[in-house]
Amino acid sequence: MRLFSFSSPATDVADGPGQSGSVSRTRVLWLSCMAHALHDGYTDMIYALLPVWQADFGLSYGALAILRGVYAGTMATLQLPAGRLARILGTRATLAFGTLLAALGYEIAGMSGSLLGLCVALAISGSGSSTQHPLASGAVSRVYGRNARGPLSIYNFSGDLGKSALPAAISLLITVMPWRHALWAVSTIGVLVAAVIALFLPSVPRCESSIEETSSQDSSGSRSGFSLLFTIGVLDTAVRMGLLTFLPFLLKTKGISQPMMGTALALVFIGGAAGKFICGWLGVRMGVIGTVLATEGGTAALILAVIFLPLVPAMIVLPLLGAMLNGTSSVLYGTVAELTPVERTERAFALFYTGTIASGALSPVAYGFLGDRIGVHGATIATAATALAILPLALALRPHLRAT
Repeated sequence: MRLFSFSSPATDVADGPGQSGSVSRTRVLWLSCMAHALHDGYTDMIYALLPVWQADFGLSYGALAILRGVYAGTMATLQLPAGRLARILGTRATLAFGTLLAALGYEIAGMSGSLLGLCVALAISGSGSSTQHPLASGAVSRVYGRNARGPLSIYNFSGDLGKSALPAAISLLITVMPWRHALWAVSTIGVLVAAVIALFLPSVPRCESSIEETSSQDSSGSRSGFSLLFTIGVLDTAVRMGLLTFLPFLLKTKGISQPMMGTALALVFIGGAAGKFICGWLGVRMGVIGTVLATEGGTAALILAVIFLPLVPAMIVLPLLGAMLNGTSSVLYGTVAELTPVERTERAFALFYTGTIASGALSPVAYGFLGDRIGVHGATIATAATALAILPLALALRPHLRAT
């Protein structure tokens, strides 16, 4: 096994029997999870830093929105180029370089003295993070082949761990040291992760003959199935982000206190993390379509329940609502490779993640305008209707899958 080579990926994690193949697969999975946790943590760490930057630089809310948009925008738009770069340099080198770039971006942010400097730094970090989703998820999909759905749910879940850990860590660090020093500390973690990926991530095979086939459909059928899956992913993200936009206001109409608001959101996020972990494995047993129908139908029913129930019963159902909201994503990510020719795996994941990230950025704006016109309750009901709109799309996807 050539752990130190940065040449184009070889076949040392092929599907052949034996312990070494199993160890290689496991190493690909856990290093991909490490990368996912770090990059998603870097992405959400910005939320903890915005108040600090506002106070230090005297920024308006519009300027703060620009900072968040710069990071998310560069991350979303560069995912397809990241996949193309991986074809030249290999998955390992590209992912290691992207991780290093994401860390260096935050290190530069710690040296910045203006809004422009922060924008440049976050653009650099976002560019590095653009490599993670398509390459890490593609690597897991390639080495596990037909059995990738369960490992991809673990990979998906690891991102939530990073979103919980790094924002909390930076919030703690800035209470005991200047925020610039805190950024340099967390950027050091990224440099170390980049080194681990560069040294220990096994080469990922690209040749179709070296791994299990992940799809048996012809190319036109695969494109049609992927388009349906892409649309479901975009709408599912819109439901999740739209509901999270209105949930605090909805609970406020029920008389929730500010301290309890944090508890309520924590219940949703805890349920969401559990849903991502469980539903990926559930998809193997119930089938993709059955799981999507259950989670989206359950999401719509629970949204309506939260709208009409009193505060205490509504709080009780929030963890289950979170599980339904986030659970679908694990099933969808696990299906991307099934609907894609093996040589286009990274491109498919890049397209899928680009669509869902864009949906996450734009849907709160769309639902926000709708809320201005029809009110909080009406806009929240609209998110439930969007979840129900996914059901016929899921049924239309059924013929494109091997098993439902």
